[in-house]
Amino acid sequence: MGLKALSASVSERIGALRGVVAAVGALGLVGTALMVAAPANAAESTLAAAAQLSGRYFGTAIAAGKLNDGQYTTIANREFDMITAENEMKIDATEPNRGQFNFTNGDRIYNWAVQNGKRVRGHTLAWHSQQPYWMQQLEGGQLRQAMIDHINGVMSHYRGKIYAWDVVNEAFDDGNSGARRNSNLQRTGNDWIEVAFRTARAADPNAKLCYNDYNIDNWNWAKTQAVYNMVRDFKQRGVPIDCVGLQSHFNSNSPYNPNYRTTIQSFAALGVDVQITELDIQGGSATTYANVVNDCLAVPRCTGITVWGVRDTDSWLGSGASALLFDGNGNKKAAYNAVLNALNSVDPNPGPTEPTEPPGDAGQIRGVASGRCIDVPNASTSDGTRVQLWDCHTGSNQQWTYTDAQEIRVYGNKCLDAGGSGNGAGIQIYSCWGGSNQKWRLNSDGSIVGVQSGLCLDAVNAGTGNGTQLQLYSCWGGDNQKWTWNQG
Repeated sequence: MGLKALSASVSERIGALRGVVAAVGALGLVGTALMVAAPANAAESTLAAAAQLSGRYFGTAIAAGKLNDGQYTTIANREFDMITAENEMKIDATEPNRGQFNFTNGDRIYNWAVQNGKRVRGHTLAWHSQQPYWMQQLEGGQLRQAMIDHINGVMSHYRGKIYAWDVVNEAFDDGNSGARRNSNLQRTGNDWIEVAFRTARAADPNAKLCYNDYNIDNWNWAKTQAVYNMVRDFKQRGVPIDCVGLQSHFNSNSPYNPNYRTTIQSFAALGVDVQITELDIQGGSATTYANVVNDCLAVPRCTGITVWGVRDTDSWLGSGASALLFDGNGNKKAAYNAVLNALNSVDPNPGPTEPTEPPGDAGQIRGVASGRCIDVPNASTSDGTRVQLWDCHTGSNQQWTYTDAQEIRVYGNKCLDAGGSGNGAGIQIYSCWGGSNQKWRLNSDGSIVGVQSGLCLDAVNAGTGNGTQLQLYSCWGGDNQKWTWNQG
């Protein structure tokens, strides 16, 4: 963010949000174990310390030009434990002339952070915006090589020092197309993002490598789906990517949606971390801030949150947007208290439901309420086939095996797969690929719980007849959510 805000409208970049009741209603009880009140002795008085209760970080963006502002640095040092340079590690700042690197201001921020016991996120290496003039004049192979050289030059300077890099920033179009942004980098060839990530991994194997973008918070948006499909493709092909950054600039023109948690869960299910990287909320709603934090807390692979600035007067939106956690005088706002309370509400030692010993051989999974077995209709082997209850028989379409990877397999290569992570998500078979939506926990009370969602395998509408479909639903102890495994 930062200077790039000068070339993008506020309405293009941020959104509004939901209430707690809407969140619970839409998403059931996902993650409620992470939102119960913590013991009084677990409460912390700063954002960083409270985030650390659940093993997360809470960070902010820092501008080098404000490091002489005592109020600014006092708040930043007290409250945050992850630092992102607002503009000082971007392309125009670090390589103003080709092959001539300047790390003066980037190093000022880095040194201030580490001297105060903080980690640093790097932002950003490959981006269509804030390119120096010389880079804007290049195209094709020359631009591709300049991108590679820039990544190597910057990452070499900070090798072993940066927690995570936003390797590629904002490569997809807004709107309903799901297309790549028609940038000069895109015109070097569709593989430019992959090349950037492979270059970054070689340059610093220890840094987490992230793709970062705005307007990918709403799970239903084409842009979100396009980024999801890219990350899934990268993971399947072994392209090195470790995390997805959700910028999460929220206002009424890019609204916070109750499916935000689904977005976080869905990216995490691909095997990457999710980091909320540039959070601000126009209007500063305390409820909204708490909801965002709780959504992150509900997903173990949501590893941290960064707000994009310290005080409202430091925001790229201007102080009138009231988008941050401290007002222009450095006072804690209601949103600050809501965030702190949400972070402190985490139980640092949650007790999981006692798992049962899984069966070692193939067998039927029989519903306690129905007496019928989980069945693949017509013995189909097609990905996406919804499973159902059916009279038990010995056919292969009712023979399920629980693996050491927590998969429930049929036919040897198809997995029981959740088609979503909220109440009502359909259960289907799909080619096994290792996602957490294909992992299940078998509990001693007979329930089968999705690892990704925390919801129970459930017979729809408590149905018991042949053809009743299965879904995810909030666990409540009913017999339509209890199962027995009959081997043989």
